[in-house]
Amino acid sequence: MPSFRLLLLALVVCSGLVGLAPGVGPAAAAEGDQPRVVRVGTEGVYPPFSYRDPESNELTGFDVDVVRAVAEEAGWELRFVEAPFDSLFPALDSGRLDVVANQVTITPEREARYLFSTPYTYSRGVVVTAADDDEITSLEDLRGRTTAQTASSNWAKVAREAGARIQYVQDFGPGVELLVQGRVDAIVNDNIAVLDYLATSGNDEVKIAGPAGEEVLEQALAFTRADAALREEADAAIAALTEDGTLGQISEDYFGADVTVEGGTTDVDVRASDSRTRWEVLQDTAWPMFVGLLRGTLPLTVASFAIGLALGLGAALARLSAIRLLDWTARFYISVIRGTPLLVQLFIVFYGLPQIGVDLDPYPAAILALSLNVGGYAAEIMRAAILSVPRGQYEAATVIGMDYGQSMRRVVLPQAARTAVPPLSNSLLSLIKDTSLASLVLVPELFREAQVTAAATFEYLPLYALAALYFWIVCYLVSLAQGPLERRLSRYVA
Repeated sequence: MPSFRLLLLALVVCSGLVGLAPGVGPAAAAEGDQPRVVRVGTEGVYPPFSYRDPESNELTGFDVDVVRAVAEEAGWELRFVEAPFDSLFPALDSGRLDVVANQVTITPEREARYLFSTPYTYSRGVVVTAADDDEITSLEDLRGRTTAQTASSNWAKVAREAGARIQYVQDFGPGVELLVQGRVDAIVNDNIAVLDYLATSGNDEVKIAGPAGEEVLEQALAFTRADAALREEADAAIAALTEDGTLGQISEDYFGADVTVEGGTTDVDVRASDSRTRWEVLQDTAWPMFVGLLRGTLPLTVASFAIGLALGLGAALARLSAIRLLDWTARFYISVIRGTPLLVQLFIVFYGLPQIGVDLDPYPAAILALSLNVGGYAAEIMRAAILSVPRGQYEAATVIGMDYGQSMRRVVLPQAARTAVPPLSNSLLSLIKDTSLASLVLVPELFREAQVTAAATFEYLPLYALAALYFWIVCYLVSLAQGPLERRLSRYVA
């Protein structure tokens, strides 16, 4: 059957894609002389702590260099996994990461859930406001005001305890944009990260208005509570690196001061992490975005749409079946898919299923969620298309001796396909754009590349416009194929 061959082909594609997912397999313990593979979660969009080098596009930053030094001392082999900060701890909980290295501040709430290494950074918070705002100079002034914060950041807790209303953003850069636009009143963040932003962006529309309290915050590597042995290895390595001056030297290279000593320092000299012009940023990012299109967006689209069509056809036939169990099962599946957001479905598959023992790597997890979503919508499209075929076609097929399967395969489905093409094309175009959500479940794709560079350079409009151009071109090319396909299928219509 064509649908079976289509499903088989899609499964083969999926199995091939599993091998493309970078650094997503289970952490391997050391065997013999083989070092232990440790998966490190970091944002890659938080300069100067974790970001892409503008010249080489390689992951770099203070936290990245620290964890690399720890790995060299401890004998680990590192695999970095870049993801938004709010996705790092769910990935750690689900066993997809072994450690988070991203200026994670030690708090009582986090200590109750995770293990932390010896602190390797001591920092202070600052309050950032618009340049012309002289009313906010401290945490006390935030009561009743609105601040922009990352949801899982400790700075959101600091601002909330100060009485501020929280507007959640994905990272610091978008928060600054909200501040400049007057949509929020302030931001509370790490002083080093803010100084890097000011040095890199040259933005004179915001300023450091004052300290966010006198408390010195401690940042460390975060582990699951089940990974005490790995934490102990990290502690031993950090102690050795502190004693021989390696940590202090890494800090001096980035900040001109040692932020690894207890008590911290306010005398830091943060250099711009990216000094490229807007045109240079676009030129340098166009190719990585194109690679993300080829390695992430297009494979996800092809595999998910193929499997989704097979699921949709099965659900449509079940809806038309006289067997009540099949009918109600299909109704329930369609109702759930159409009644819940795709983002929630992605998070359930990637972060939720591991809690019941179903642990899928990023690519297969994204394909599964996207396929289920496509199938739910395609089922009703296909059912309507099948019902649009005149009843006489069924009767004619029966008269010449065809059974149900033969009549569906040779008479009904070819005619229904012509009717289903336009709405299914819309589903395909929506799927192409929906793949941009896959970055939240650790899949590197086109839009993720735009986000990474935008976070480091703060060139949001040109980079997101370039990403939109890529998506539009792909969707336009797909739309061009719709006309010839409709004409080809028209020969089956009675």
